[in-house]
Amino acid sequence: MDVKYNFDEPVGERIVYVRPVAVADLPADVQAQAAGLTQLYALHDANGERLALVKDRWMAFALAREHDATAFSVH
Repeated sequence: MDVKYNFDEPVGERIVYVRPVAVADLPADVQAQAAGLTQLYALHDANGERLALVKDRWMAFALAREHDATAFSVH
């Protein structure tokens, strides 16, 4: 999963959702890049589209802040 997402498009208030994702549930090519991790964190937009995968929760929230988005944790 190496798709670029343009976080710089103006869309009003940006809200993203952060949730844990089991590496085993991801496609094989993404699993191969997970470097032995068993869980990653996904950022999703309001429509549920996955925007990014990162290695930990802290990084997910930092990425949201870096792109002027408000992040909410979901399960």
